[in-house]
Amino acid sequence: MPTPTRVTMRATNRHSSLWFAIWAMLVAYGWTGDLAHAAEVDPRRPAAIATENVPPVPPELFDQLNRYENVRTATFSGWAPDGQGMLVATRFGNSTQLHRVYEPGGRREQITFFEEPVSGRFISKATDGAMLVSMSRGGDENFQLYLLDRDQAEVTLLTDGKSRNLLGPVRDDGLQMIVESNRRNGRDTDIYLANPRRAESMEMIYQVDGQYWSVEDWSADGTRLLMNRYVSINESYPALFQVDSRSLEPLPAAAEGKVSYGSLAFAADGKSAYLTSDARGEFLQLASFDFANRQFGWLVDDLPWDVEELEVDHESGRLAFTVNEDGASALYLWEDGQRRRLDTPLGVVAGLEFSPDGQQLGFTLARPDAPADAYSLAIADGRLTRWTYSEVGGLDPRGFVSPSRIQFKSFDGRLIPAYYFRPASATKETPAPVLIQIHGGPESQYRPIFSGTSQFYLAELGIAVICPNVRGSSGYGKTYLQLDNAERREESVKDIGALLDWIAEQPELDAKRVAVIGGSYGGYMVLASLVHFGDRLRAGIDIVGIANFITFLERTSPYRQDLRRAEYGDERDAKMRAVFERINPATNAEKIRSALLVAHGTNDPRVPFFEAQQIAERVRSGLASRLPGKPQETGRDVWTVYANNEGHGFAKKDNRDYLAAVQAMFLREHLK
Repeated sequence: MPTPTRVTMRATNRHSSLWFAIWAMLVAYGWTGDLAHAAEVDPRRPAAIATENVPPVPPELFDQLNRYENVRTATFSGWAPDGQGMLVATRFGNSTQLHRVYEPGGRREQITFFEEPVSGRFISKATDGAMLVSMSRGGDENFQLYLLDRDQAEVTLLTDGKSRNLLGPVRDDGLQMIVESNRRNGRDTDIYLANPRRAESMEMIYQVDGQYWSVEDWSADGTRLLMNRYVSINESYPALFQVDSRSLEPLPAAAEGKVSYGSLAFAADGKSAYLTSDARGEFLQLASFDFANRQFGWLVDDLPWDVEELEVDHESGRLAFTVNEDGASALYLWEDGQRRRLDTPLGVVAGLEFSPDGQQLGFTLARPDAPADAYSLAIADGRLTRWTYSEVGGLDPRGFVSPSRIQFKSFDGRLIPAYYFRPASATKETPAPVLIQIHGGPESQYRPIFSGTSQFYLAELGIAVICPNVRGSSGYGKTYLQLDNAERREESVKDIGALLDWIAEQPELDAKRVAVIGGSYGGYMVLASLVHFGDRLRAGIDIVGIANFITFLERTSPYRQDLRRAEYGDERDAKMRAVFERINPATNAEKIRSALLVAHGTNDPRVPFFEAQQIAERVRSGLASRLPGKPQETGRDVWTVYANNEGHGFAKKDNRDYLAAVQAMFLREHLK
């Protein structure tokens, strides 16, 4: 999650920590058109959701799930400019809204009251409490920016109301902001300068043609921007942009060949910049770049993990940064040429920001055994202070299960890391069924954060949950990251087969009762696992998943197409197209014999709704494709959950609660 002083509310790559927004409950929705075989009416099903073959959810299951689904989270969204408290994002109604907290453990004052989920931040140096708010409609991800004037109780639309607009850094004095927008042609995301208090003041300062640039930081004097051109997860190009002259100067290469750059931030004096790069080896390490002599200096290159988030205090010059240690965060302070590790509990730290007086560091801490909350850490003595106390639905937190870190050997001898949540009921005498949860991305990583739904599976259904980071996951070096690229895509699926072998060796686990769940790219992994290991998997839950790489790449939003082709391969190339036709789950649908639940949102701009429609239809009918020679078999029973007011993931609580209940019912039935 980019820091609120730099790049809040914009899409990020593997170097950010947006994991809890990503897996903060990777589930999705779909369509409410008339269905030929509509399910029996369920009084608890939201009006926006339509289902097929889904029986009514038993009332007692809803009641049982209720406490787990009422667990809240609170994420740090920045300090108030006057130093009086902080802004947090949390949900008390149906969607996440912004709240102000004036003191640790104090009451939460709700600031926004929209139907759609929002994110936002105070305007720098604002004395009137003015805020910038970002919001899209129905999950379409065409974000619009708004000025919230709390003195006048007015909300003003700052953007055009239809294109995709991402808030970049805001100048330290609050007079200007950067907006990344595709308003020009719907495909290219150009860079704009705007007045945060005046509607439609956007002026294009850099036109992007066929490339993807992001603005990472604004110098303290307001004259320069640090920018980064992203080609792929393994290749990017940083540059310095002069605001007045509108000139772009690339930084020299830190090494020969393809190099990846993650976070970028100006040093306090503006004479140098901090950056993370894998130019020196497998991992993103911390370096400085001197603008005068144009030389790199490596500050941290001895840690066998990625350095992720950077935050600079413009008064003291201190630098705070996080390190991703096998999915968990380590927090460090760099000052006077020395690094100091700060003590935080096991979990993931994100959203770093120094307080206005520079004496505290604010952030979100998400733990595996507790909901995410807003915290601060005193610079002087390292004292950790919890600001919010998110409710856990009346549950006893002492019963929450923390995972253990495991590794299992795959087909080529490589060790694959995973997190294993073991239910208390799992013993040799009563082995537990298993749910394998596969993250999306694929340039992402499962990280140890709290999930009320997983805790329900563990405590109430006695299901073990295993979260693997199969090859292609981030966080384990650039070689590991590239092991599933292009024609090697199915090698990551083989890792799931190796995990099934590992499960069979554990006496407390029942290898005959295993299901798999995943969202987005994880949905592809679910479907591919069912194709290859259907005799070992009883069920699969595909959430906003890719069923056909060709149709996905042809139909995903134009601004995403080239970025996704860099990862998956180009469907326009005949050789790569042949690979896709061979591995697509939609092509191999006749091999899927396990129970299948498909959930999707009709407004999904990333993985189009057509992906859900085609796989559900083909598995039901037993058809793999219309190609000659393919066998036709009897159809299979497939549950579908589609909602017309969601996009790429669940955002509204009523929809999320219903789908969680359907998933629990589905797993209870098929894992017995």
